[in-house]
Amino acid sequence: MENIIKKVKDGLGGKIKNWEEKNPGRIYITIDKENIRETARFIFEDCKARFIILTGIDTPLGYENLYHFDFDSIGTVVTVKTLIPKSAPEIESIATIIPGANFIEREVYDMLGIKFIGHPDPRRLLLSDDWPEGVHPLRRDFK
Repeated sequence: MENIIKKVKDGLGGKIKNWEEKNPGRIYITIDKENIRETARFIFEDCKARFIILTGIDTPLGYENLYHFDFDSIGTVVTVKTLIPKSAPEIESIATIIPGANFIEREVYDMLGIKFIGHPDPRRLLLSDDWPEGVHPLRRDFK
């Protein structure tokens, strides 16, 4: 585990704004949203972690995306956290790097309205094509 932690810390360097080891097997890394593609590529390709899922959350401070990666061989999950301002809800897509992110990015767009720039297939996934534009069911202001 120490080798993986060192590789991630060394590889991401100054991109890491915060590093938290909440308990054995769970690490949370906070980065700026501008660094998500490079960070995801590094963890997925260079460190050989498995992409699990993306979680989008509407918080009072903005939209938080949590990208969960599993280092199966050591039983450790690394979650990469980004904060996206509500005034500009967009972030670069990782789906061209990690094809498994395709559907979850589409779901997060439908439910929270976060646009994934450069997504290869930005069609709606869960909501119908005639769903009102700008209305997203998992936003705090949804009525």
